[in-house]
Amino acid sequence: MAFRFTIGKKIGTGFGILIAFVIIVFYSTYQTLNSSTKINDDIININNPSVSSLEELRQTIVRSKMLIFNWIYIQSAPSHPDKKKLLQLTEREYPFIEKRIKELSPNWGKKDQEKIEAVFVNIEQLFELHEEVKTLLPSWESYEDAESKFLANFMVGDDGDIYTKTNEILFQLNDLIDNQKFETLSVTNSMQSSFSFLKNLFKILGVALVVGGILIAIFTTRTIVNPVDKLRLIILDLGKGIFPKSKLKERSDEIGEMTSALNKLVSGLKSTKDFANAVGSGHFTSEYAPLSDEDELGHALLIMRNDLAENERVLEQKVIERTAEVVKQKEEIEKQNEKISELYTEVTDSIRYAKRLQEAILPPDELVKKLLPNSFVLYKPKDIVSGDFYWMDEKNGKTYFSAVDCTGHGVPGAFMSIVGYNALNNAFSKCETPSEILDYLNKEVSQTLHRNSASGTTKDGMDLSICSFDPKTLELNFAGAFNPLYLIRNNEVEQIKADKFPIGAYFDGEPQHYTNNIIQLQKGDYVYIFSDGYADQFGGPKGKKFMYKQFRDDLLELVGKKMDTQKSVLNNTIEAWKGSLEQVDDILVIGLHIV
Repeated sequence: MAFRFTIGKKIGTGFGILIAFVIIVFYSTYQTLNSSTKINDDIININNPSVSSLEELRQTIVRSKMLIFNWIYIQSAPSHPDKKKLLQLTEREYPFIEKRIKELSPNWGKKDQEKIEAVFVNIEQLFELHEEVKTLLPSWESYEDAESKFLANFMVGDDGDIYTKTNEILFQLNDLIDNQKFETLSVTNSMQSSFSFLKNLFKILGVALVVGGILIAIFTTRTIVNPVDKLRLIILDLGKGIFPKSKLKERSDEIGEMTSALNKLVSGLKSTKDFANAVGSGHFTSEYAPLSDEDELGHALLIMRNDLAENERVLEQKVIERTAEVVKQKEEIEKQNEKISELYTEVTDSIRYAKRLQEAILPPDELVKKLLPNSFVLYKPKDIVSGDFYWMDEKNGKTYFSAVDCTGHGVPGAFMSIVGYNALNNAFSKCETPSEILDYLNKEVSQTLHRNSASGTTKDGMDLSICSFDPKTLELNFAGAFNPLYLIRNNEVEQIKADKFPIGAYFDGEPQHYTNNIIQLQKGDYVYIFSDGYADQFGGPKGKKFMYKQFRDDLLELVGKKMDTQKSVLNNTIEAWKGSLEQVDDILVIGLHIV
């Protein structure tokens, strides 16, 4: 049987050569990197730490020399910082460095190991000399002893034992440091030599790979790529629905076999196209002959033709039925939309009328200016109607004013505000102090809401602040249910706390009573009462609550400004903070300036 150089053999030979080159490059690189990694580990874990530790030891010896000199020449008590530093150096720093060097030294040469051992011996002797100095000069009084001072000075003099021993140790350490630096340089040069070898090897093998790759590419292109590219272009045209104008020339290898199969496929697709065009045009009687009994596509096309003919008949009937159904549903939807639109208009109109009714219970601006000339009211309902409302009246020469926050907002809050308003007026007609008004109000609201026992389940009620102000004596009485009062005096904010139970929490058992706070105001004071809507508003760069801390800081910034200006600034601030977010609750702030 004659040898046949198939496409697989051609490709395998080319890739075999490339793989051989790659294996050589990989093996050489691995060996070089393995060697360099070991050298690098030695530099990182042995050489560099050794040099660093020896230099640290040398610095420690130099410091000990300076500190022992200070011990001798500077008369001082045992608690002197330099003496403490010398003791710390001897007892803690040196043993730590010694331990680290002893862990590294087994990796040094034999001579360097002997040298470091000699250094340690000399250091122990040096520290023994230090101990003699410490014995001669142990206290402040010992410096007065001329003999002790003379002996200590002699030990650190040019010919003294400490001076000589210290210089000897430093000389030995410098020699060891130079040896370790030289060793580091040697291993570094060795690693660089390995990389130079690897670089040259890459150059040689790179050229070989390029030349071999070019030759293999030329051979593959002429025998494989060009014929396959022709087949590719025809298949791409077929993918776009374009049939070739002529048949391809067939060869005797695998590409020739693919060419023959492609020619047959093109012929079958043309026949299928003609049949599909006929069926698509509604000619369900068009004839089509499958290529063989195993031609699944051909038999599927015949089944499709019969199914399409039946489906067309069924679909025509369904279209007629569905069209009538859709027309009927459309008419019904239009009727429902009309009803919803009418209902929405009625509800909105009712709520807007409720707003006018609610606004009727609020004190008119003329009354506010009359009773509290130097004041403002910032009132911003969340919805058309509000759960917050403000109240103001006069009795016995005193002005009463309140900021009320009913449960909820919108329509539910508005209903509660009407209940609260009527109850507040009734309480005002029968009571004098703010605390008495709140006690009465608590009982009446609880009875109105049928919640006069601890087993009640509803949570309806009110949080509020109420004040009575005597403009002659400047005395202010305050009581609060959850909502406090802010007093600004001398650029400081004082919070007058409220009681921590709401209006509507009255029970038949042991009733709770509200606290009456009496405040003697001064000219220049500012008083603010408010609901929680301002501080609870979300916004800012991170979408967080405004918070009471920021509210108090802003009020301090308003000191000295007119009350109308304060109202405008507070409104602009909360609007800027809210940004594009929705207002979360009703907002109410009442401010009063004592002039």
